[in-house]
Amino acid sequence: MHTRVMRRARVSEPGATGGVAGRREPAVRTRLSAMFFLQWATWGVYSPVLGRCYGAPVAEGGLGFSEWQIGLLFGLPGTLGALLAPFIGGQLSDRYFAAERLLGAFQIALGVLLWVLPTQTRFGVWLGILVVMSLMTAPTVALANALAFAHLPDPKGEYAKARLWGTIGWIVAGWGFAMVWLQTGLRPQWLPPFLKGAEVPDVTRRLLDAIRAGACLSVVFGLYALTLPHTPPKRAGVDPLAFRKAFKLLRHRSFAVLMATGLFAAAIHSIYFMQTSKFLPTLGLRQADILPAMSVGQFAEIFVMAGLGWMLKRLGFRWVLVIGAFAYALRFAIFGTTWLPLGVIVASQALHGVCFACFIAAAFIYVDHLAPNDIRASAQTLLGIVLGLAPILAGVLSGKLASLCTPPGGKLNFSPYWYTLAAIGLAATLFLAAFFRDEAPEPAPPAPQRQASDGATTGERP
Repeated sequence: MHTRVMRRARVSEPGATGGVAGRREPAVRTRLSAMFFLQWATWGVYSPVLGRCYGAPVAEGGLGFSEWQIGLLFGLPGTLGALLAPFIGGQLSDRYFAAERLLGAFQIALGVLLWVLPTQTRFGVWLGILVVMSLMTAPTVALANALAFAHLPDPKGEYAKARLWGTIGWIVAGWGFAMVWLQTGLRPQWLPPFLKGAEVPDVTRRLLDAIRAGACLSVVFGLYALTLPHTPPKRAGVDPLAFRKAFKLLRHRSFAVLMATGLFAAAIHSIYFMQTSKFLPTLGLRQADILPAMSVGQFAEIFVMAGLGWMLKRLGFRWVLVIGAFAYALRFAIFGTTWLPLGVIVASQALHGVCFACFIAAAFIYVDHLAPNDIRASAQTLLGIVLGLAPILAGVLSGKLASLCTPPGGKLNFSPYWYTLAAIGLAATLFLAAFFRDEAPEPAPPAPQRQASDGATTGERP
């Protein structure tokens, strides 16, 4: 009897001796994969079309917000969420609440707010609700990761496989909504998304329903999260400003260069989500095809992430990071060349996967290798907080560029807009190539881990 009690006690400890909880429950990998699937499906169904919803004229069913307002809606909530997430979610889960319960409560509350959001038309109300949402959204990434690392039998070897289902969820949700709600008379075709029909007449107005779909998925995810393996709080005193210890890493030139480059790379990364859903329809892409078209980047991400470990071994951190930074410049240069065929511009979104894997993911892996064990988590937090400044920088930059690229009484001229972002990306690439030197130890990199940068900390999406 005593042995059984002790065994239960050990199993209840998350992460105990290589994931005992995972061995006790054979289906734990499937359950955690489903967790990531639902988490990213919730965002993937509406995030890519927010820019179009914000900017479309009211007469067409949009909100009619200005470029400055759009920049603020994307920037302020993203930055506040990224900066405050370590203190809100981290403190609550470390001291007071089980991770799965806090995750479930956040997601259900987010579902309620998402359902209310499309009923509002005033900019101030939207901004206020999005700020509140960001304070709950950003911690959910860390909470899901905590659950995965606590209960996977082999976290280093199995995390990437489980997290892959998040990218699949993003794609499936976007495709499913576009096919079911934005089109009629679906017919099979050879090219993705393999089913295509006539666009519904009120398609712009229906784009706002993507937010309601996200609300439903968020509630479903929240209820599902409550069934996940129990992950109690550590109840140990955790310093909410522990990242201060990581400032000593700034003595390494590579870390300082990476932080500076990362801030601007993450800013133009955020602008991609602000403007792409508005830009593609100006080239003739149907609004019903925005979600499938923007998922090209997620498909590429799957393959590039799979080969990232090999690239780091063969090329080293410096050149992998340079490739990732240059992918930003190349993508925006292609976007700016608006006379190119629409298919080429849509296909160029595959570079989004290169940007994320080779720069954002590789940056977090590099910091993990550079930092000593005692400040490793703090260093990751510091990098996340610095990159978390990107959304507000992106909002200001986008608003200023849009005003410069819009003639009086006219519409935004996207060509010089994108070329300017391409120039910023190229400057960041040259700066990185010139001044970054790999100062990390030699051991092979671990499996890449999606940090809160995937849509929360850095304001970008997968």
